[in-house]
Parts: sequence; structure tokens; C-alpha cells
Amino acid sequence: MKILLTITAFLSFICLASAKTGWLDNFDRAKAQAKAENKRILLDFTGSDWCPTCKKLSKEVFSQKEFQAYAAKNLVLMEVDFPQFRLPESVRNQNEQLKARYKVEVLPTLVVLDASGRKLKQFNYDEGSGAQAFIRTIDRVRK
Repeated sequence: MKILLTITAFLSFICLASAKTGWLDNFDRAKAQAKAENKRILLDFTGSDWCPTCKKLSKEVFSQKEFQAYAAKNLVLMEVDFPQFRLPESVRNQNEQLKARYKVEVLPTLVVLDASGRKLKQFNYDEGSGAQAFIRTIDRVRK
């Protein structure tokens, strides 16, 4: 029993530790923040711990200072994760509902929303295109 509890605690820690810094995992909070700050929402549908392209997107775009500066001024970031490890049931259910709502079929998929949750653009990451091209794609929608 102690081993099972230890494993459960460890997996919970991994789940919490894997979230990207500054990214939300609650859709209602993302909409409220976007409304309060007059920003767009960027949903990142990802398989953070298993999807090679998702990992490249994170490395080539999300970790770049240029994207981080742009996002801080213009976006509310939300990770919609489908990892191999277990998520809390409420987050898992929310993520499945968002996946169905926005008709996401492949990972990674990026969805830009207004503060009410209305889809403005949906696209997939073009590997190797980098932060500048990614920002241009979002900026065309934002204006």
C-alpha cells in the first residue's frame, strides 16, 4: 500500500511539474483572464511527454524569449495536454471536451480564441519555422 501511495504521489508531482510556466490549465480561468486583460487565448493541444512535434514546438517557439515577450503582451496561454501520465479527472474531462469542441484531431494543434471562447484560427505547427513565423501567424488573427 505504501508503494502504491508513493507512486501516486510521484505521478501527481510529475503532472504538476510538467506544466509549462505561465500556462493555465483551466479554460474558465483563461477566458476570465483574457477578458480582464483584453487578450486573445492561445490553446496548445499537446502530448507534452510523448509527442515529438509537440516537444519541438515547445523548444523552437514557446521557450524562445521573443515568443514569451509577445505572449506576455498579447495572449493568455493555455495548455490542453494529453500526456501518458494521469491528469486530475476534472482536467482530463475538460481537455477531452475542448478537443471535441474545437475538432482537434492531431497534436500539436494550436487554436486562437477571443475572450468568449470563439475560435478565430486553428493551425498546426510547421516544424522548424521558429518563433517569428509562429508570431506572424497569430498576429494576423489578432489584428
